[in-house]
Amino acid sequence: MSFQQGLSGLNAAAKGLDAISNNVSNAGTVGFKSASAQFSDVFAASLSGGGGGQIGIGVNLAQVKQSFTQGNLTVTNNPLDVAINGGGFFRMSDNGSISYTRNGQFLVDKDGYVVNSEGARLTGYLANAAGIIVPSSPTDILVSSADLVPNATTAGSLGLNLDSREAVPVPAFDYTDPTTYNSSTAMTLYDSLGNAHVMTVYFRKTAANAWNVYTGLDGAAPGAASPVTFTTAGALNTGGSIAASFALANGATTPLAMTLDMTSATQYGATFGVTSLTQDGYTSGRLSGLSISSEGVVQGRYSNGQSRDLGQIVLANFANPNGLQSLGGNQWGETAASGQPLVGAPNSGSLGALQSAAVEESNIDLTAELVNMITAQRNYQANAQSIKTQDAVMQTLVNLR
Repeated sequence: MSFQQGLSGLNAAAKGLDAISNNVSNAGTVGFKSASAQFSDVFAASLSGGGGGQIGIGVNLAQVKQSFTQGNLTVTNNPLDVAINGGGFFRMSDNGSISYTRNGQFLVDKDGYVVNSEGARLTGYLANAAGIIVPSSPTDILVSSADLVPNATTAGSLGLNLDSREAVPVPAFDYTDPTTYNSSTAMTLYDSLGNAHVMTVYFRKTAANAWNVYTGLDGAAPGAASPVTFTTAGALNTGGSIAASFALANGATTPLAMTLDMTSATQYGATFGVTSLTQDGYTSGRLSGLSISSEGVVQGRYSNGQSRDLGQIVLANFANPNGLQSLGGNQWGETAASGQPLVGAPNSGSLGALQSAAVEESNIDLTAELVNMITAQRNYQANAQSIKTQDAVMQTLVNLR
């Protein structure tokens, strides 16, 4: 009798409807991947083999296959929301237990680790004390809240034009008397404690195409002059590198010594003007924000205007993603069927690029799922009808006399 076929058909239709309902319920789940129930027919084993008139005994669930197609990316306001555009999974660690996910909704916990909503930590490569990322075995990404250590100024660059039409001042140089020099400018320097100091640079013409440069710190008297000369075409001829050294009495490393690069200075028949002013020192800074590049580099922005690489997110891919085991919570686990993870930096090899302040929506097509739901309902009704028909046939046999 065909009750078994009808019953297996009811079970299969119900499981197919379960898969569809699960898809629909997760249509708004970030990083969710749709699943479809796949079925196979069932035949009874026979010692003599199957014949041309062999009839199957129903259907069973072969597997629930997930579709790892790309979901749409939606922009958010959280820089720690990260979406994968392409292949790969985020590698998460929960007390050493490794799992993989496409859900990039992250936050920083009380200990400074980048975690998901369930507390699993995002893994990647960490940066050393100099802010250089060293690829090694992936570890938990830690965002340090420690202040950025100050950096004393050791070099600076000054680009400017000195007016060739200026006359040579008659009185001897006196930094307190502007009539004894032609032009001046100032730049900020930092000592080893991060304290800011103002270095004033004075320019006094001594002859045609010849100038003396004086440097003083915090309004104190400048040291000896450093001569510079220019060619008849207005380009710097000699004296492009000026060594400056200042004694400090505030507890910082003394002297504060730096080299001022003036190789880009010119002397044209135009008014004095500064075109560029840079130096390599900075004060201490506190972490004020984070950003993540398409290559997964987590960069900290500090209150002193500096930035520092803190780490790099890694992605993992598999030869057979459909072999992954679903662990719930948008997490998958490695299995023998999936193969070993291929771990690397984002936007390299088969791994996709990352987009910060964005999330990957589920890849559920609600229209298609609703159509599939109607089909599953019809399959269920048809199998129920076959059982009903078989029941009527049996009733007919019982009524025979």
